[in-house]
Amino acid sequence: MICYTLSETTLAECLRKIEQNREYIDICELRMDFLTPDEQKSAYLFPSMVDIPVILTLRRVSDGGKCALSEKDRRALLLSALDGDFAYVDIEEDVKKNDVEHYARSKGIKIIRSLHDFDSMPEKIYSRIQRLSERADVAKIAVTPHSISDVLTLFRASEELEGVNKIIIGMGDWGVCTRILYKKLGSMLTFASDTATAPGQISAKDLKLVYHADRIDENTAVYGIIGNPVMHSLSPLIHNPGFEAIHYNAVYLPFLVDNVRSFFALAEYLKMRGFSVTIPFKVDVLSYLGNITREVKQIGSCNTVIRVPNMWKGINTDYYGFLAPIEKDIASGRIKNALVIGAGGASQAIVWGLRNRGVNIVILNRTLSHAEKLATINRCQFDTLDNARKYEGKVDLVVQTTSVGLYPDFDINPIDGFEFTGREIVYDIIYKPKMTRLLKEAEKKGCKLHFGSEMLIEQGKLQFEAFTGYHYPDGIKIEF
Repeated sequence: MICYTLSETTLAECLRKIEQNREYIDICELRMDFLTPDEQKSAYLFPSMVDIPVILTLRRVSDGGKCALSEKDRRALLLSALDGDFAYVDIEEDVKKNDVEHYARSKGIKIIRSLHDFDSMPEKIYSRIQRLSERADVAKIAVTPHSISDVLTLFRASEELEGVNKIIIGMGDWGVCTRILYKKLGSMLTFASDTATAPGQISAKDLKLVYHADRIDENTAVYGIIGNPVMHSLSPLIHNPGFEAIHYNAVYLPFLVDNVRSFFALAEYLKMRGFSVTIPFKVDVLSYLGNITREVKQIGSCNTVIRVPNMWKGINTDYYGFLAPIEKDIASGRIKNALVIGAGGASQAIVWGLRNRGVNIVILNRTLSHAEKLATINRCQFDTLDNARKYEGKVDLVVQTTSVGLYPDFDINPIDGFEFTGREIVYDIIYKPKMTRLLKEAEKKGCKLHFGSEMLIEQGKLQFEAFTGYHYPDGIKIEF
């Protein structure tokens, strides 16, 4: 089930939110602690106003809520609300059995016992969930993972606690995958909200329409994108509509990663079929691949990993995706000389692709040794970023391949002060924001612009083909 958390101050506003999201949700949670005191008096009426089950929650400040009442007054407020026909009431782990629980059970209202940790992952997490389940109809934990290993621990709860009725949530960016793949954790529901009441919450619309989270089952093939950062990724908006169009039971989602080795352990546990790779892991993944294509070997980086019998295989679609929008300008001779900013994994594919089209290149990088290494492999020139102005008016193409300017640091230009003549083609592979500061400055001079979204879509379509064996479906309008 997808559960919509209501954090409005009035019941009327809560009803409007239900109406706006009704097609995406199966159940809702009334956060009574967000209601005004006058509205709290009428909370018992809310279940009769909606056509879906309602969870009643009156969360304390110490558990991330807004209720600052004494425990005695909080219990009294909960008791008054339980006159309504709620399906569940949420009671925190440390609250002893009391009149609230007794009254709820007498009315057939099920008990959720919950544990919240906004700082970390508690020790002995499985035994704590087990103990919660022994005191309730549903055991709920919302904890804060800080690594991909922590995330793997949460997913393993499905087998460690088989048969336990539970809700397991990883909060924050690390836990986003647990919210989407909640059924893979054995959770009975996942929480959604338009205004996040807990770190990492996703809108109900996205959970339903982008990720089809409520339709994921044991046969759903899992794909994703790994990176750090990665939550800005728009790749799910390419792959998930494609899967839907070819009627493929699959989902594609972002995974924040700190350690490639640990991610491969998670990928094995989830039986993932493949994943995309973005900054900064395009080189790191190579050590874990049993097979790589000729392009990956020559480029030295990988942006796509697919499962083949008994191993993982690496391919690279970056170079093709990058070249596709400028292919005509290269073929016509419009682009002969290029300035490439950055010497990371994305730059490796771009430099290789341009050199294979006969373009002369100067690589600029803050760490000169990295630029030199890439330039030596591809037989081109290199220099430091500090010397960018030496190349003003001498190149036809300027390519920005680093994460500088990526949201939220969108006001940074890696070659600040570089004067464009207006004849250059300027290409920034960042796609969020679409107009980086570099592109804005180039636009002022009349330069022709190319955007990261162009590269993203082209390379994504090739990834889709590698993942599924099908060409990307015609007729899908990809909008970011």
